[in-house]
Amino acid sequence: MTDLDTYALKSDAPAETPAPDLPYRPPMPKAYRPRIALIGAGGIAAAHLAAYAAAGLDVAVIASRTGASAVARRDEFFPAAEATDDVATTLARDDIAVVDITPHPADRLPLIEAALAAGKHVLSQKPFVLDLAEGRRLCDLADARGLRLAVNQNGRWAPHLAYLREAVRAGYVGAVHAVDVAIHWDHSWIAGTPFDGIDDLILYDFAVHWFDFVASLNLRPTAVTATRARAAGQTVASPLLASATIAFDGGLASLTFDGAARFGASDRTMIAGSTGTLTSDGPDLSTQSVTLTDAAGRARPALDGTWFSEGFLGTMGELLCAIEDHREPQNGARANLASLALVFAAIASAARGGAPVVPGEVTSLAEARA
Repeated sequence: MTDLDTYALKSDAPAETPAPDLPYRPPMPKAYRPRIALIGAGGIAAAHLAAYAAAGLDVAVIASRTGASAVARRDEFFPAAEATDDVATTLARDDIAVVDITPHPADRLPLIEAALAAGKHVLSQKPFVLDLAEGRRLCDLADARGLRLAVNQNGRWAPHLAYLREAVRAGYVGAVHAVDVAIHWDHSWIAGTPFDGIDDLILYDFAVHWFDFVASLNLRPTAVTATRARAAGQTVASPLLASATIAFDGGLASLTFDGAARFGASDRTMIAGSTGTLTSDGPDLSTQSVTLTDAAGRARPALDGTWFSEGFLGTMGELLCAIEDHREPQNGARANLASLALVFAAIASAARGGAPVVPGEVTSLAEARA
């Protein structure tokens, strides 16, 4: 006799169980409290500075090519800090130990190099570099000078993504065979901004967070296939639709990005493994409900914080912890090159009509677009 419930994928409601207590919160150093300089006072700098101010970090200088923007950020977040348009003098200051560098990649590379040459630990905005060879060169320079170089992949400490990652690392789902991400939101805010001139905006500037998330799960990716498209009726120049599939040993990760959803935004992540399943679901990046389901039942942790607070504090906090503990940060730049290799492979695959690309085969954004 046919079991119609099986055909309908019907399942019994699991029992409610206690959620594991996992280290998803932003790390903070035990005693190390260096003076920090922020270079670049554009729009994203506000998220950096708000998180640092809430945590009581010591931002001593805010430097920007536009002095007025440095003053505005200083007055809003760190009134006692110096606001300046003199980056060279900022990097020469002996009391500054850590530099947070936020401009776009092409402008950022020489600033990172100058900061490392000046003996400063560096937090680089994401995406880290446009070329993997340039990234390795910066990492080698940091290593040669005994400095820490990290990347502001702030999604790593978004509460829901951090909890999912730590649950996988702790073995709560066993061997992972599937990762599914589906995000639908309105990205039309880019109209009239420099972002609308980036042809691969969704796969490059936005999706880098989820490529980095997949990389953080240590799944050993073997190939990437991707596509992108313009949404019907979209008014901005950059294509707002993209998808990517990442093959890894024993499984697949699928990423869907719809930046043209004006109504009913949705953000969902699912990780399935041999002994459990993790899900995170909500209307946006910061409002998420996480569930862990296994043979014992269903656990629903109550998570603290939001992406645009804990996420930005996490990247700097982890860098400071790594400096204090004399170790490589989890968001270290050298490891981030694996995340960028996935990004470049996806862009190259989309440019090649969806042909699979091996991560690391394409080594720069320019090569990916060719």
